[in-house]
Amino acid sequence: MIIVIATLKIAPGSEQEVLKAAQNVITATRQEPGCDRYDLHADVTDPTTLVFVEEWASRTDLDLHFERPHMAEWRAASKPHLLSRRVKVIHPDHIQIIE
Repeated sequence: MIIVIATLKIAPGSEQEVLKAAQNVITATRQEPGCDRYDLHADVTDPTTLVFVEEWASRTDLDLHFERPHMAEWRAASKPHLLSRRVKVIHPDHIQIIE
C-alpha cells in the first residue's frame, strides 16, 4: 500500500472555487483502479490549507492516477490559486517528498 499526504496552501479568498474544482477530481479518482481512499480535508483554523489523504494499492496505480485527464483538469483549475504544495508519498520502506 502507498499512502499520499498532499498539503496545499491556496490564496485567501479562493477556497470555494478550489473546493468546487476538487469535487470533480475526487469523484473521478475514487473510481480509479487501486484507489482505496481519496479524501480532501480543510484546516478548521486556516481554510487556505487543504490536505489530500490518499491510499493506493500500488505505486503503479498512483503513477497512472497522475496521468489521468481529470488530474490534468484539476492541475489547471487549481494552479492560479496554489501558493505552495508539499506531497509525501509514503512507501513501505521510505518516504518520498515532492515539492
